[in-house]
Amino acid sequence: MSVRVRQHVNPLSRPYRQAIEPPEWTAVYANLGYPLHLDIGCGRGRFLSAMARQAPQWNFLGLEIREPLVIEANQGRDRDELTNLHYLFCNANFSLETILDSYPEGKLQRVTIQFPDPWFKKRHQKRRVVQPELVAQIAEYLATGGEVFLQSDVEEVAVEMRDRFYEHPAFRLKTPQWLPENPLAVPTEREVSTRDRGDPVYRSLFVRLQSAIRSIDGTI
Repeated sequence: MSVRVRQHVNPLSRPYRQAIEPPEWTAVYANLGYPLHLDIGCGRGRFLSAMARQAPQWNFLGLEIREPLVIEANQGRDRDELTNLHYLFCNANFSLETILDSYPEGKLQRVTIQFPDPWFKKRHQKRRVVQPELVAQIAEYLATGGEVFLQSDVEEVAVEMRDRFYEHPAFRLKTPQWLPENPLAVPTEREVSTRDRGDPVYRSLFVRLQSAIRSIDGTI
């Protein structure tokens, strides 16, 4: 049975502002030579769990700020005996650099940020996960040619995420239009429910450049 947790957690409150101590990665993954897919704000982890089963030659790491969900997700991973999947309880905006700095260099190949908390009130928008500092950290650790996939059912949030990655010279937007389909093999639960209601999903895909040079329109 799934645990019940608060829908919203203030990421700027004191308990969530400390960087975590990274795990010993050799004890987490069976093969550290696999490329790494990082999902920021993984929720209950069901998207990553499905991805890990479909792509056994990738490692998958989910970051989530609600600890009960992380405990539940890791218990499910253990039941399924998935040795290419792990979840960490942390605030990505305070722990991402520490986590990635401890991971084998060049293995981060894909980052997903999907349906993050929109924090609609203007005074709360500083709590949104995609801040310029987070974008800069992803740029530092994502391998050349690696991808960042973003999606939201809130257009304002999708635009803000897209623009913050677009403004960083390390990233190139694959297409100036919203992607009509999810390029990944697995949809999130939120994506499925949004689609079933007939509501739009706003998606964008970025590629990590080898240098900071990109075309005038910012696309490939």
